[in-house]
Amino acid sequence: MPHLAIIAASVRTANNTKRVALFFQNYIQAQQLGTTDLLDLQAFGFPIFEERLSFQENPSAQVLDFAARIRKADGVLICTPEYNGGYPASLKNVIDLLYEEWHRKPIAIATVSDGNFGGTQVITSLLFTLYKIRAWVVPAMFPVPSAQNNFDAAGKPLNPQQAERRAKIFTDEWLWCIEANKRMATT
Repeated sequence: MPHLAIIAASVRTANNTKRVALFFQNYIQAQQLGTTDLLDLQAFGFPIFEERLSFQENPSAQVLDFAARIRKADGVLICTPEYNGGYPASLKNVIDLLYEEWHRKPIAIATVSDGNFGGTQVITSLLFTLYKIRAWVVPAMFPVPSAQNNFDAAGKPLNPQQAERRAKIFTDEWLWCIEANKRMATT
């Protein structure tokens, strides 16, 4: 059973991204698809990026913990909001913090917005950054328009049948990539 990290990338006080991250955590556990580790960037409260972890002389325990949790994960799901067509500085901060930890890591992306487009504009800039650090981005995407109208604060979907149908297609692709990655690593 794979171990899956879920990053809730928004650090805003009231954010809808965590709703989607909680939905996936609940869905993965209910379907017994793997174990999960929710990495809420709001809870971490990282300082602004100063240096990549591998070059830090005295990294904080918090930074080392985050890096270890990403390293341990077989795959990472990034749930990110779209802010003005891009992703938040909090996400860029943790992507730049690590390097080897992202190498060939299967990463799935769920985009979140308050509006009708589901954060689809953020994908281009995020894909470019993830490709540059040699992450393996899963081709399936999970855009969530009007997140506040589709998931409650605990991550419960207001239309469970539709959300779970979409989540199955998305997680099936992510889990396939994780399995393929494991098989390639052992050959």
